[in-house]
Amino acid sequence: QLQLVESGGGLVQPGGSLRLSCTASGFTLEDYGIGWFRQAPGKEREGVSCISTTGSTYKYVESVKGRFTISKDNANNTVYLQMTDLKPEDTAVYYCAAVRGTWSALGRLFRFDPSLAYDYWGQGTQVTVSS
Repeated sequence: QLQLVESGGGLVQPGGSLRLSCTASGFTLEDYGIGWFRQAPGKEREGVSCISTTGSTYKYVESVKGRFTISKDNANNTVYLQMTDLKPEDTAVYYCAAVRGTWSALGRLFRFDPSLAYDYWGQGTQVTVSS
C-alpha cells in the first residue's frame, strides 16, 4: 500500500521538544520533495517546513526558524521534524506530504504553493503544547 505515516506527536509542556516522523511505504522518498504542514482548529493549513529530494535544501516558515529542524533519511525512507522550544501556538495537527521531485513541483513546494497537488498525504499527528 502506498502511503505516508506520521508519528511522534503528543502532549508537551511549553519549552519542550518532540520529533515527528514521516515514513513512506510502497514508494521511495528519495524521488520526492517533502513538506510538513500544520492546521490548528479554526485556522487554515500552514506550511511549516520543506525539504528537497536529496535533503540538501530546506526551508522553514519564519515562526519556527531556529526551533524546528527538518531532515531526510532516504536510507530509512523517513523525513523527520525535530521541534524544540515548543510554544502553545505550535499546537496543531501536523501533516507531511510528498510531491514527485520535478523542478516545477519543488519550486512550488518551496513557495508553499497552496495549489500544488501532492502525490501523497499522511493522516496527521496531533501536537499539543500546554502546561
